[in-house]
Amino acid sequence: MLPVSAFKGIEDGTWYQGTSKYEKRGVAAFVPEWNPENCIQCNKCAYVCPHASIRPFVLDAEEQKGAKFEQLKAVGKVFDGMTFRIQVDVLDCLGCGNCADICPGNPKKGGKALTMKHLESQLAEADNWTYCAENVKTKQHLVDIKSNVKNSQFATPLFEFSGACSGCGETPYVKLISQLFGDREMVANATGCSSIYSGSVPSTPYTTNENGHGPAWANSLFEDFCEFGLGMELANEKMRARIVKLFNEILAADNASPEAKEVLKAWIENMYDADKTKELAPQVKAVIEEGLSHGCPICKELKGLTQYLVKRSQWIIGGDGASYDIGYGGLDHVIASGKDVNILVLDTEVYSNTGGQSSKATPVGAIAKFAAAGKRVRKKDLGLMATTYGYVYVAQIAMGADQAQTLKAIREAEAYPGPSLIIAYAPCINHGLKAGMGKSQEEEEKAVKCGYWHLWRYNPALEEEGKNPFQLDSKEPNWEDFQGFLKGEVRYASVMKQYPAEAEELFKAAEENAKWRYNSYKRLARENWGAE
Repeated sequence: MLPVSAFKGIEDGTWYQGTSKYEKRGVAAFVPEWNPENCIQCNKCAYVCPHASIRPFVLDAEEQKGAKFEQLKAVGKVFDGMTFRIQVDVLDCLGCGNCADICPGNPKKGGKALTMKHLESQLAEADNWTYCAENVKTKQHLVDIKSNVKNSQFATPLFEFSGACSGCGETPYVKLISQLFGDREMVANATGCSSIYSGSVPSTPYTTNENGHGPAWANSLFEDFCEFGLGMELANEKMRARIVKLFNEILAADNASPEAKEVLKAWIENMYDADKTKELAPQVKAVIEEGLSHGCPICKELKGLTQYLVKRSQWIIGGDGASYDIGYGGLDHVIASGKDVNILVLDTEVYSNTGGQSSKATPVGAIAKFAAAGKRVRKKDLGLMATTYGYVYVAQIAMGADQAQTLKAIREAEAYPGPSLIIAYAPCINHGLKAGMGKSQEEEEKAVKCGYWHLWRYNPALEEEGKNPFQLDSKEPNWEDFQGFLKGEVRYASVMKQYPAEAEELFKAAEENAKWRYNSYKRLARENWGAE
């Protein structure tokens, strides 16, 4: 046993970030092999990877000198003179194969750019990964990482190599958020799968960028995870209000230079603009240091508040068990507060981490613990309930069905100056995909195409422009495929085996409910919002 004294400097329970990269388990039987000739540099493989173990790297002239592997000319004017490579981390890959499955490749040149190969044949790639990870700097500053799927993957993932299952449907969403906002991200995480793979000390997947900035993460319970996150936001607001008060004291006095006052004024005017506060933070720190050199007592107090200068991105993450059931009261309380928090619901439609119990997110007809003969009541529409507030941004997404819509919804939710709720469809091993978890992204696509899951966004900001805030992003489903979709998952197919008579009735009810829900969304999307 280690005494507390062995944890010098972290006695309060904080833990080092990014320790999962040292595991190098090498547990995959098969890993992807990159064929440069067929690669179109779309970066979709990296986008869907549950473990951030396949990434695009762009090398400048200096970085190319030490590279002993094949590269392509990087596409894009901003990458002039640079090279491109998709690099696989074969020792951290779990071999699900989703990257190879969704790779569009180049049909004119023979198809996909990724093929699954035996791990033993790819072990030489471990050194190539080490070179890229340690010597090739991120080029995300050259592109707008929020503009499209390709650009988003040039951002370094600040959530990597978690202990999630191979092919996990949840972690690609968590990873994407870390790429877009990770350098200023705060996370309040509910207990569940997401808390286990996010913070199983000593293996921590949340990490930092080259500047030492990364997500701050903490875990709470099923029942209070949203209040936990709200508390983080309220504390942050209080500390920033203190900064404003101190800045105003400086502005009211005659000691500071006009230039210094302009910087402080600019920060106050833009304190809710993340990009602007990033830009102004170094200037503000310089003003504070200048004041300290002249013995300014206010600057001494400000010195301890500089970590609050950049606007933080507050995220609250939980599964459907926490969000639809045990923690729903807290979730409702938090979105009703109107505060600027972002809630991500990883919807596996079952209590994944505790053994597959039924939740209010479990659809009619699905088998789960406490619903052994198939659930008899329909799924709760958490998203639509949240829209009734009128000031909550809400979205339903499925990465495998529409990668661009997923990115757009996350981008809009974070930018919205109020509460947001994103419900993300996440295939899980508890579903029993007959095709295997290597097809989890494809399963999301099938779910949307057949009408099982629907994509939509509710953006209150559109109402202020006189537009309908409800946008239905799903196309008209092919309902003929609905029953086939259900039969492709053991959680439904097993009902047919054990209770064939009830199965027909339940599956019919499931389809009717899906149609009812989709028609409700269509009516909302058709509303004439400008009418008096």
